[in-house]
Amino acid sequence: MKTATYTVNNKMGLHARPAANIAKVVGQHKSEVILQAGAKKANGKSVLMITTLGAKKGTEVTMTVNGEDEEEVFAILDEMFANSFDEE
Repeated sequence: MKTATYTVNNKMGLHARPAANIAKVVGQHKSEVILQAGAKKANGKSVLMITTLGAKKGTEVTMTVNGEDEEEVFAILDEMFANSFDEE
């Protein structure tokens, strides 16, 4: 299991586009991804659940990846968060 905490840096937060990109990556892999912002948790395969986290710019989001391809999934999502989902 791999876990990391990120501060959302893109101007509009985790809105529909970045949520869809996360769900697409997670959906193509076998590992389970859970995103948490405050007390809210979301399955990484669900665009709707990710957007309901309400993660605006400056929000801390903890990502947990667990499964047989967790290293690959974690690396891809880590880069997406680091690059502000290519929205800066």
